Amino acid sequence: MRASHPREGEERKGISESRREERPPAPVFPGFLTATSDLLYRAVRPQEVLFVFERQVVTTQFAGRELILETGVMARQASGSVKVTYGDTVILCTAVIEDEPGTATFLPLRIDFEEKMYAVGQIPGGFFKREGRPSPEAIQISRAIDRPIRPLLPSGLRNEVQVICTPLSAENDSSAEVVAMIGGAAAMHLSPAPFEGPFACAQVAWLDDELILNPSFEQREAARMDLTVAAGEMGVLQVELGGEEVPEEIVLEGIRMAQAACIVVCGAIEELRDKAGKPKRDYPLWGPTDAMREAVEARSEDIRQAIQSVDKKGRQDDLARIAEEITAKFEDESDASAQVREAMYQVQKKAMRKIILEERRRADGRGPKDLRALDAQAGLLPRTHGSGLFTRGETQVLATLTLGATRDQKLIRTLEEEEYHRFMHHYNFPPFCVGEARALRGAGRREIGHGALVERSLERMLPSDEDWPYTTRVVSEVLDSNGSSSMASVCAASLALMDGGVPMKAPVAGISVGLLYENPDSYMLLTDIQGLEDASGDMDFKVTGTANGVNGLHLDIKVKGLPERVLAEGLQQAREARLQILDVMNAVLPAARETLSQFAPRMIAIQVPVDKIGLVIGPGGKTIRGFEQEMEVKIDVEDDGLVKIFGENAENVEQVRMSLSDLTRDIEVGEIFKGKVVTITDFGAFVEVTPGRDGLLHISDLENARTNKVEDVVKLGDEVTVKVTEVEGNGKIKLSRKALLNKDGTPNESVQPSRQRSQEEPKPQEEPKREPEKQEQQAPREERKPREERRPREEKPREERRPQEQQKAPEPEAPVVEPEPEPEPEADKGPAAGAYFREKKR
Repeated sequence: MRASHPREGEERKGISESRREERPPAPVFPGFLTATSDLLYRAVRPQEVLFVFERQVVTTQFAGRELILETGVMARQASGSVKVTYGDTVILCTAVIEDEPGTATFLPLRIDFEEKMYAVGQIPGGFFKREGRPSPEAIQISRAIDRPIRPLLPSGLRNEVQVICTPLSAENDSSAEVVAMIGGAAAMHLSPAPFEGPFACAQVAWLDDELILNPSFEQREAARMDLTVAAGEMGVLQVELGGEEVPEEIVLEGIRMAQAACIVVCGAIEELRDKAGKPKRDYPLWGPTDAMREAVEARSEDIRQAIQSVDKKGRQDDLARIAEEITAKFEDESDASAQVREAMYQVQKKAMRKIILEERRRADGRGPKDLRALDAQAGLLPRTHGSGLFTRGETQVLATLTLGATRDQKLIRTLEEEEYHRFMHHYNFPPFCVGEARALRGAGRREIGHGALVERSLERMLPSDEDWPYTTRVVSEVLDSNGSSSMASVCAASLALMDGGVPMKAPVAGISVGLLYENPDSYMLLTDIQGLEDASGDMDFKVTGTANGVNGLHLDIKVKGLPERVLAEGLQQAREARLQILDVMNAVLPAARETLSQFAPRMIAIQVPVDKIGLVIGPGGKTIRGFEQEMEVKIDVEDDGLVKIFGENAENVEQVRMSLSDLTRDIEVGEIFKGKVVTITDFGAFVEVTPGRDGLLHISDLENARTNKVEDVVKLGDEVTVKVTEVEGNGKIKLSRKALLNKDGTPNESVQPSRQRSQEEPKPQEEPKREPEKQEQQAPREERKPREERRPREEKPREERRPQEQQKAPEPEAPVVEPEPEPEPEADKGPAAGAYFREKKR
């Protein structure tokens, strides 16, 4: 209850009015409603004003739509806060930097993209009905925001920095990833953090030979190239691409279009900072002491010799020994080990760059474009559906293929889509692959990001759903790692797919290109970088594709932007290396195998008329369950009539296909069948000509002569050859046996049935098993148990008892409870049995 004020009525009203008169006039901001200006004030005491909103707004045109950047209203306690509105997509982005440095020995930057399902008007699934751990798609967006921010912060910063992007509203026509990246850059630029930005983000799709800036989600899905670029005045900071054999020229044109759009948005961010940005602070930067640097530089020649070792393990052991010897001289310093590692990193980076740039020779003796030794193998594992092993130097990946049914597809539920995906790639990086021993954990952000890159590179090379109805999963196990294991995973996964008989459009390979960058006129590109060159270099440019074009890109840099010329040369150098790798792979497996593994399941897809889906499902699903249980198959029925039959035994799958085809196909007059007599009446017999479909064989059509009784010619369960004489509009079939007899009444041996029902074919519908009580009641009287041993009947009020439980009047000699006949099963209602359809949205 609300506590009463000590002064009520007119006296209290007068005090309130007097206080209101003492307030200064409410300021009116552009675009803000004056009717709500009184709400800008909140008082904790009558004489104190707690805050006043300082709302600042900047708008600009971005790909033909208005982009709105707003600050000063939401999340004011963050170091920087920006609400970005683009169409109906609204994302609140905040940046916070701690005042004091932490104890981390690296730049403590964390990016979180939090998917909020209320942004699309949905309630999260699951028991708790709230958002849980981030989805793989949210993690990929977080990584995309992280990569362009990290090189724009000083590496010696030890103050924790966190950027959180929270979608408040989302639509499919405006990418949440683009809006979040723009908002994250703006929030960092408005904060006091030493951020050397800003940058922006744009997407480009190549659809119908046209480049589209910031396409809708549907356009990106249908496009041959889906490109995401983060860039600014300083150059390109990040590139992500998923495509289908895109020419390098189209890729570069898309990057140019995206960068031009990003520069316009950067101008709006700069304008917002001029209005509401906080002054930049001088944060202390961590680094080794002068004494530590001198001690490490004194061993520079030993470090130079160590990094030129071809053996990764030997190189690591030599460097570790040098670090221990130097650290022993500084036992009094608490972070001596971290300082030594940082000082040695600087020395070995300088030594490596000098060897490559001056001597034109890499640390392991290769030239700038040389690949390490390559090896490819396929079909190593006997029981998997496909396997491939790819080795490049000291990097090795084993990939395995697993084929599944439609119901094994993965449901993707994000702010942009809710759809089933039929292809999955999972990337595992166990500790032994780098010679370490540590606890096994779930997939981290790195594993999820690398796995997604491989998946993007391969999924468009798979055949269509109609040609390849399998759900396909590939798992890449990194066995050895010394540089770009994700690109080795692309090669191994491609081999596994072809080994499993997946009819890919073309094999896919991948390679990583590194960079030593001094300025736009002084740099060197390195093909097939190893771990040392990745750590000490300035770029990791991963490129995947076929012999015809690019399928995937991933750019990760450590410098503050790259010119387009460097990326163009990197694409060309990657193409040359990719063709060499494809030659090695094609020598082992030039094309997909023609047959599946003997242990791989079989799947057949057939199309049935929509109005006959109910025949496939049956009343309450009896027909489909009967096939699945008896033939050990899985059957998926789409709402458009596509039926997929999946099973381990190829013969069973084919037999079910034939049965379903017969069940749903139109019976034509003149066809001949050998069917089973399933029902006998006074006027004829019903013959099952196809599974689940009966025809009437009238008594007058049994023989040439007059027939007095049906049982004189055929009996229940007999197989009889009949001819279709009429098919009525309602589907009823009339049959004739005498039309196939000779004049003397003997069978015509030359008649061959159009389709003969096998004794081993599954029964589409089985009679329900009787309960033990009913079996006992219907048994002969002499076989029944004594009444005292029978199970007592459930006591219910008379009006609630079922008809089967109602007793008839007892007979004088021996009163026996006789059950009434069981009710007939409900008629097939056809497509109304929609519970068996796999529902899709969007």
